Amino acid sequence: MTAAAYVGVGSNLGNPATRVRAAIEALRALGQVRASSLYRTEPLGDPGQPWYLNAVCELRTGLAPEPLLAELQSLERRAGRPEPRVGWGPRVLDLDLLLYDQLVLSSGALELPHPRFHERRFVLEPLAELAPGLRAPRLGRSVRELLDALENPLRVYRIPRIFLRPALPGVIASGPAPEVQTR
Repeated sequence: MTAAAYVGVGSNLGNPATRVRAAIEALRALGQVRASSLYRTEPLGDPGQPWYLNAVCELRTGLAPEPLLAELQSLERRAGRPEPRVGWGPRVLDLDLLLYDQLVLSSGALELPHPRFHERRFVLEPLAELAPGLRAPRLGRSVRELLDALENPLRVYRIPRIFLRPALPGVIASGPAPEVQTR
């Protein structure tokens, strides 16, 4: 039996576009993947840190939630994410299990749905691109409804595919990408 898991992917250190794209490719080993566009996002937490690149993936997988979380954490470690994890700081790679079907779960290591996904524009924008009608467990509202009601001031910009170099997949073209706001 397969489940639809939604995974947030983000990076703001090294070459974030390459890291995000590599993480999306690595998720393909865990099931079928459908990925959102890349989004340039203002950081949560320390405003002096670099902006992030974020995406959300829909992962159709046979893994149960806890083993899936273990695989995501393994991918983070292999990418160079240090332990212990620092909250809201710069990240080489950040993978968050946001939703797993309509499962509501609270264990020591995992809470589903992710407890703050509905408060974060950098999650809701790409998630709405993939599944605007998806209803959030516990909240009873669709992703689009959550996004429309969000009052989070952090800026999020979709990166048009034309600004990604075809010769160098996953690398943003030279110079600043234009800020194309999605809302």
